[in-house]
Amino acid sequence: MNQPIARESRHDPAFLGEVGGRLGRSLEKELGTRTGKALGKLGVHTVGDLLRHYPRRYGDRGKLTALRELRVGDHVTVIAEVSSNDLRQMRGKSGSILNVRITDGTDELLLTFFGKHSRSLEHHQRRLRRGATGMFSGTVSAYRGDRQLTHPNYETFDDLDDEFAAVQKVDWPIPIYPASASIASWQIEKAVETVLRPLTAEDVPEALPAAYRREHDLPDVMTALRGLHAPRTPEDWQRARRRFRHEEAFVLQTALAQRRAATLSDAATAYEPRGGGIRDAFEARLPFELTAGQWEVAAVLEREIAAPVPMMRLLQGEVGSGKTVVALRAMLQVVDGGGQAALLAPTEVLAQQHHRSITGLLGPLAEAGMLGGAEEGTRVVLLTGSMGAAARRKALAAAASGEAGIVIGTHALLSEVVQIPDLGLVVVDEQHRFGVEQRDALRAKGRATPHLLVMTATPIPRTVAMTSFGDLETSTLRELPAGRAGVSTNIVPADRPRWVERTWERVREEVEAGGRAYVVCPRITAGENGGDATEDGFSDDGSDELFALDEAAEPRRPLASVEEVAALLRQTPALAGVAIGEMHGQLPTDTKDAAMADFAAGRTPVLVSTTVIEVGVDVPEATVMVVLDADRFGLSQLHQLRGRVGRGTKPGMCLAVTAAHPDSGSFERLAAFAATTDGFELAETDLKLRREGDVLGATQSGRSSSLRLLRVLQDADIIDAARAAARELVAHDPALDSEPGLARMVAESIDEDAAAYLERT
Repeated sequence: MNQPIARESRHDPAFLGEVGGRLGRSLEKELGTRTGKALGKLGVHTVGDLLRHYPRRYGDRGKLTALRELRVGDHVTVIAEVSSNDLRQMRGKSGSILNVRITDGTDELLLTFFGKHSRSLEHHQRRLRRGATGMFSGTVSAYRGDRQLTHPNYETFDDLDDEFAAVQKVDWPIPIYPASASIASWQIEKAVETVLRPLTAEDVPEALPAAYRREHDLPDVMTALRGLHAPRTPEDWQRARRRFRHEEAFVLQTALAQRRAATLSDAATAYEPRGGGIRDAFEARLPFELTAGQWEVAAVLEREIAAPVPMMRLLQGEVGSGKTVVALRAMLQVVDGGGQAALLAPTEVLAQQHHRSITGLLGPLAEAGMLGGAEEGTRVVLLTGSMGAAARRKALAAAASGEAGIVIGTHALLSEVVQIPDLGLVVVDEQHRFGVEQRDALRAKGRATPHLLVMTATPIPRTVAMTSFGDLETSTLRELPAGRAGVSTNIVPADRPRWVERTWERVREEVEAGGRAYVVCPRITAGENGGDATEDGFSDDGSDELFALDEAAEPRRPLASVEEVAALLRQTPALAGVAIGEMHGQLPTDTKDAAMADFAAGRTPVLVSTTVIEVGVDVPEATVMVVLDADRFGLSQLHQLRGRVGRGTKPGMCLAVTAAHPDSGSFERLAAFAATTDGFELAETDLKLRREGDVLGATQSGRSSSLRLLRVLQDADIIDAARAAARELVAHDPALDSEPGLARMVAESIDEDAAAYLERT
């Protein structure tokens, strides 16, 4: 029988980039400052980073890229043939313009170059003569019905003066890398060749055990790197990709197996259900019946909390499926057993909402020791960072004394001054907002290892990835409570004034019928700097490069902001006389409380807000959700926002306003959002639409993802094989002493955020 893993043998992944030897060398030193900085903009800083910057696809000279598939807004690299070029003076202004058309034999794409005079463009005209074939790289834009690349990078095959390189381009697959306006795919290819050539097997850690490679017929790491970056046949890169998919799965599964084994080796307090306690009293006063799904999950939680090993369970469910009630029932089981429960929420708005809903459900049961409080009750306290000193001291004392059976809070719960000595259950809501260390800091407050329940209403894509990779116990709530009227979704083109006008008319109609309307903006103020960001960190992944001389490119629209939109709506005829409130995360707590109270009561029936209202906010009268610049939000956020309306008996309506081009990937994402209200269906859609490297939510965490080639939906067989092998390895060798290359890869490849996205335990 295997021995439990001791705490000191637990391996906690290090932060990405702690790499030694050749792989840790700076690209600015290896390749020069200019190339190194250009690669740095892609998140590629070291030799190791560059080797793991895999080609997105492979081309060959004899097969031109299908231009019809290009989408506005995408940064692309295509192989095509020049069909015409035209150099002329610009109309009505100084300067010249060169228009070059390239073709795949069926469709065309326009290349546009600008110059102060024609002589500055003649070298482009000579190289891009009719019949020339090459690679062209840039961001697709639209102008007067044409799709175009403005000032693209390019390399024609005739440019190659080295005979071997020319033969290689003709006969070998051409790796095409994720690139940018600062550095083209073929420049990245040359950079990779420079750093790969001198490497030996001793320089690159081998993550896959030899027996595993033999079982699955996989090449060693050096053979695979050469096959991926410099293939001579399609079979070379195909076999290499398969190897690295196995490697990514194996490294991730090993990290998860280590964490899980370490936690399960700890002892937890068993809380047996107690008849006649606060949980039974709570069930008796519930004003509604739990769904069959809620009872099923509740029974599982009851059984696992009654065991002496830590429960580690994920509860995922549709927006409004009743996860909080199920979690509260589990918390009360712990309180009945003499323990305490803590609920950790990512925002003050959500923490306050939880406090209001839980105290409302418990009634006198939440007022133990108070006049009118139930004899078998407990206390429920709220702890947030912005609380006044007196209220904070009172909450801290109630938690430390055990008087408060349930403690609800934000990151403030993680403070060292917060003591919850009898902590028996930790509930983490919207776990993707927290890192592993934050979660563990809260669990460490108990005398024994607390049970853990993780809740999320966003199974896109992080929960899908988590349930596929993480060795988690998972429960799912799909059934919505009876009486919900549902939500319809429509896309509103921002360039159709009458459609936008009708949006505000519909808001007025709903308000007059007693409804409420949210209007969500991606920014707080018009003057915010930086990328196109929402309040919780989502950023658009488009190129920030603009061309000063680009007379053809469409101007980039400023993003909607709370302050500007609120002012504009107060002057909109359709909303004349309608009170309009404002809400965002930078407001003082009392101002936010007042804004939500006024909205719920109908004093300000229209609330202009950031995504601070994305999760947990429950106003049954809310019937309209207008999302401005909807293309700037992820599917997960859009689904959560939509879940804020239609929570009562009246049907809800979501209007997604966007200026995205109908051919763009952003519009395709919105169309998928409008087509279904099923979050689990959206999860699969999101994974299909996302780039390969984004599966772990790299844009959400703000760090590079260690998952680049593994495909969640298609590679289930690889994931299963890696999970089984990693479990077996960790069971016999928890510190990975027999596999130093794997141990190094785990430490180098899994940063805190990536591990949190995968583990959720």
